[in-house]
Amino acid sequence: MQPPTSSPSPVPVMSPLDPHSFAGASPVRVRHLVLDLSVDFDSRTLAGTATWHLANPGAGAEAVFDTRDLSIEAVEALTETGQAAPAGFSVGAPDAILGQALRVALGPQTVALRIHYRTAPTAAALQWLKPAQTAGTQPFLFTQSQAILARTWLPCQDSPGIRFTYEATVRVPAHLLALMSAENPQQLDPGGEYRFRMAQPIPAYLMALAVGDLRFAPLSERTGIYAEPATLPKATHEFADLEKMVTAAEQLYGPYRWERYDLLVLPPSFPFGGMENPRLTFVTPTILAGDRSLTSLVAHELAHSWSGNLVTNGTWNDFWLNEGFTVYFERRIMEHLYGREYADMLQVLGRSALHHTIEEIGIASPDTHLHLALAGRDPDEGLTEIAYEKGCALLLTLESLVGRPRLDAFIKEYFARFSFQAMDTASFLHYLRAELLNREPGLEAKLNLAAWVEGPGLPSNAPAVSSRRFGAVAHALVQLRQGAAAQELRPATTEWSSHEWVHFLHGLPPTLPQEQLAELDAAFLLSASGNAEILAAWFPATIRAGYAAATPALENFLRHVGRRKFLVPLYRALLATPDGLARARAIYAEARPNYHSVATGTLDTLLNART
Repeated sequence: MQPPTSSPSPVPVMSPLDPHSFAGASPVRVRHLVLDLSVDFDSRTLAGTATWHLANPGAGAEAVFDTRDLSIEAVEALTETGQAAPAGFSVGAPDAILGQALRVALGPQTVALRIHYRTAPTAAALQWLKPAQTAGTQPFLFTQSQAILARTWLPCQDSPGIRFTYEATVRVPAHLLALMSAENPQQLDPGGEYRFRMAQPIPAYLMALAVGDLRFAPLSERTGIYAEPATLPKATHEFADLEKMVTAAEQLYGPYRWERYDLLVLPPSFPFGGMENPRLTFVTPTILAGDRSLTSLVAHELAHSWSGNLVTNGTWNDFWLNEGFTVYFERRIMEHLYGREYADMLQVLGRSALHHTIEEIGIASPDTHLHLALAGRDPDEGLTEIAYEKGCALLLTLESLVGRPRLDAFIKEYFARFSFQAMDTASFLHYLRAELLNREPGLEAKLNLAAWVEGPGLPSNAPAVSSRRFGAVAHALVQLRQGAAAQELRPATTEWSSHEWVHFLHGLPPTLPQEQLAELDAAFLLSASGNAEILAAWFPATIRAGYAAATPALENFLRHVGRRKFLVPLYRALLATPDGLARARAIYAEARPNYHSVATGTLDTLLNART
């Protein structure tokens, strides 16, 4: 297949200071990928070729790629006329975090490189699921490339500051459907061969592949749902407002630039709530609550179509530029659709999570700065509530100073001006000052910008957040503390959303005895809830109190749900109990095969660190 004759945007220029890519200092950049892969469930490997067309092949004597645990079998150099010849290459010494550099010599006529490779069965980005780990009777494969795991299934320049277009041919078992972060099929191919095209340039962390027994249901002309057959009806009900979300987002910050917006509901081992793969957001089934009360997560992933996918953090030190804007945007979408009071609940829950994270990390820690210093560390360490909620709080502070109309105009122009480009913190601050702060004397001092970006904790000028609907929750908690029986709270709770229940459960007294937990459980069937957010908020209280009636539900949850946001607090709660270490390790030994490497990487350290 031939590369496109022109790129949809100028070749992005990335700072050579990305500490998480061997390609960072190399002047030779990729511009288009032709991928050809076969998926083998028996060996749990991908094998084939990655043909990289280079934007500036004459800029250096070699091209540098990121790899990790890949078997590089051969490399060919291609000329403008399509002639291929073996190319000299070397694979560097392994680094525990970065993997290995693949260096390929460039000849004077080289315009592209074809890399023949095979993944390892243990590739960190790939989760191979047996039928018993899915909602059906077939195996399943999905990828998770963020932050620097794309290099475990694809030799690439794995930096968020380097963008490329791509096309792919993927061969899978004939009864399974393959999907990518690209133009996607909506029906099975009898021969099991699928072709994909992504015309907009993306960074490697947004490369995605999924293979499984999947079906498609349209929701509108440009939105739809992919899921396993048993899950699809529930998912189509849950996400009925998807087109309304896209329309609301466009009204706020400009046109959607990716053509289609579809969702793929993955099996429960997916380690995140969602992943904003362009055109095909991956989502966890733990948001299928039945009442559409957890769909703010979808609004978040949709917002990434502007903040992150369209304008991308230049390095993982700048992660807040992706997530802070996205959280702010997500809540504006939810406010547009469901009202200010609904969005207020999300702000309060988010601020609470931020304070908890600051307390956990340490208020003076540099890891509570927006601009991070992650060199020599896994960038996953920067994926905390700081980037999300402190970043959002900065924008709320700016909104309070300049007003929504001015801030909205600034954000809309920001997304338009820097579309399909990378943005680092220093460049963003320069733009912010030029386009907004410097136009009003004293505004930057009022904002206290340096304290937000390079300072610890939450600055004192952050606007307070509150929720009228949570006032009723606070009243119920007061009644409970004053001795009211759980049944007496039922009239006040009949219209509560998931958010009100989570706020209530987080507010339970830490010393609530088993007897009162049993009363709450009998009144509201909390241990039997089908809502993962409610369960994840309920179980810490049951663990602390030793409430044994909840144990089967807790262990079932830990065995089947792989979302790291839920797992880490629950295992920590277990570890805080007298017999918790042995109990946590016993559950983990059984559950670990169901977890993605993103989750096991954290939990292995957490559980093995305890002696």
